[in-house]
Amino acid sequence: MKMSNVSSRVKFIALTFVLALALAPAAFAQGGTTTASANTRTVASGQKMTIKGVVTRRDADSFVVQDANGVETTVLLNDRTSVKTKGGFLRGGTNYGVTAILRGLNLEVEGVGDSGGNLVADKIRFNESDLRTARAVTSNVVPVENRVGAAENRIGQVEQNSQRLSGQLDELAAVSNAARGGAKAAQETADAAIGGVNATNERISALDDYQVQNTTSVLFKVGSAVLLPDGKQKLDQVAQQASAAKGYVLEVSGFASADGSTEANRRLSQRRADAVIRYLVENHNIPLRRIITPYGYGEL
Repeated sequence: MKMSNVSSRVKFIALTFVLALALAPAAFAQGGTTTASANTRTVASGQKMTIKGVVTRRDADSFVVQDANGVETTVLLNDRTSVKTKGGFLRGGTNYGVTAILRGLNLEVEGVGDSGGNLVADKIRFNESDLRTARAVTSNVVPVENRVGAAENRIGQVEQNSQRLSGQLDELAAVSNAARGGAKAAQETADAAIGGVNATNERISALDDYQVQNTTSVLFKVGSAVLLPDGKQKLDQVAQQASAAKGYVLEVSGFASADGSTEANRRLSQRRADAVIRYLVENHNIPLRRIITPYGYGEL
């Protein structure tokens, strides 16, 4: 069996979370009543609506779109949601998985309101150029956000330790006053407690933002994005490791050989990355929020 010398790579790394940015275009409704207050749009149940804007937040099965007026709409995804690029051959466009919906992506959503005031997406359309821009932004923003998130976690831990030790110092001061003459011992204990805070700060500051636990390469047949039994077995092992971890994220990168055109290899590598993610989600219930945005790098 001829195998390509390229693969989709899965990195299993320690958990850190992020938050991002964006600005956008507009919303059009048919029938019903739409309410926009405090920069949040509520869509009436059963109301058809088309909105244009930029993705400002991405969750496992939903995302938030902000239009040109700064009004945000929560969009829900389901198994029937069609995700495609605009235009293409016979204006058919290219199909994508929901993982292509990134923060910073300029897009258009057609859907119907549900009972919770959200817009359930039927169609999602965007330009290839906007998708490339969103991917570039994500690849640069996520590492920075990870470092910020890790720093905030360290600060939170230090504050908790400081509050706990502050309470201990108050108790020691009360004992000292009641005992009359225990001031020196209380001061020594307080100094030791402060030293403990400093030592804790130093240990926390020495922690890395995250640690790569494992890197797995999954091989495909030449020109194919269909997972082979050996590749599925490797992904089963990755999922087993993830299930035993308290916090983790998975980074998926797709590659292709140098044969063929650059654009064809880029699309093939993206399909391979999507195939890996689809297998992990459908067969091992890995939440999408645990998966860093996949990217097809084209030729290795």
